[in-house]
Amino acid sequence: MSATEAPPERTEFDRDVVIVGGGPAGCSTGVFTARYGLDTVVFDRGRSSIQRCAFLENYLGFPAGIDVETLYDLMHDHAEKAGCEVVVDLVESVEPLDAGIGDEADEAEIGGEAGGDHRGFVVETQEGRTVTARRVVAATRYDGEYMRGLDDEDAMFETHEHDGEVREHFDKTYADEDGTTPVGGLYVATPYETGYQASMAAGRGARVGITVVEDARRERGVPEALADHYDWMRRERDLTEEWADRDRWREYIHDRLPDDHGLDEERLVEMREREIDRRFETYLTDDEVGQRTRRGHKRLLEHVDDDAILAAARRIENERSASEASD
Repeated sequence: MSATEAPPERTEFDRDVVIVGGGPAGCSTGVFTARYGLDTVVFDRGRSSIQRCAFLENYLGFPAGIDVETLYDLMHDHAEKAGCEVVVDLVESVEPLDAGIGDEADEAEIGGEAGGDHRGFVVETQEGRTVTARRVVAATRYDGEYMRGLDDEDAMFETHEHDGEVREHFDKTYADEDGTTPVGGLYVATPYETGYQASMAAGRGARVGITVVEDARRERGVPEALADHYDWMRRERDLTEEWADRDRWREYIHDRLPDDHGLDEERLVEMREREIDRRFETYLTDDEVGQRTRRGHKRLLEHVDDDAILAAARRIENERSASEASD
């Protein structure tokens, strides 16, 4: 099993994760959830707030700036490469899933300490799609009206008076810093409280993506002491002799588990060995790093203007010819 995969969640849902919004926040969330192995779909209505930007000059990694169309294509390409399905459609409603779906509905309650006990969601779209999902991530800046049926007390909306009229809008403080909400399984990735820059939205999405993954790990029985998730790749040569030994990892996991972890021996061994496999597979040989580097560069070229590539190729060829002539 690869480091970016995990055993599938229960099959009575169409999707593990539905993300509403395909901008920086939504795509960033999806990259983390899909890389872990959660079946993720991103619904993008095609009107992300970033598309109102004329030209983006402060997104890290693009020294001369990046046009929004290219960045948007790169984000969607990345999400799809990670394993997301990106669907151009508008989500019109998200409703609690009625209890009783599947034979084990009573065991399908989701949400951690911050959430309630919803058993999943039904997502309806403008084009007539109906999708059931274990978790939903709101990553849009529009009014959040599609979530109105999820909170019995309507606490996610607040009212204010403007020019003599009483108006209602989504409460920007409804979600916690990690994206969790009072509704179990519902997360908010829109960076209301962190700012409105595209890079902030991507960072918020990453934070929420990690939260979703860690909640999924807890639900699968991973004890709290081991639920933290890290998605990064390291060089194999940095794996010291001590930590290259599976027994050392077994000892490490044993020492971190509380006495009341609640796992029977078979489940404990299964979980422990899978965790060790996942950690080992985050280490890459130098050859693997080289292969991924070349593959990454080629993927970037797919988003660069062909004329720019040809011009750069001619310049490189001329420089090489001049260098060889001088030798």
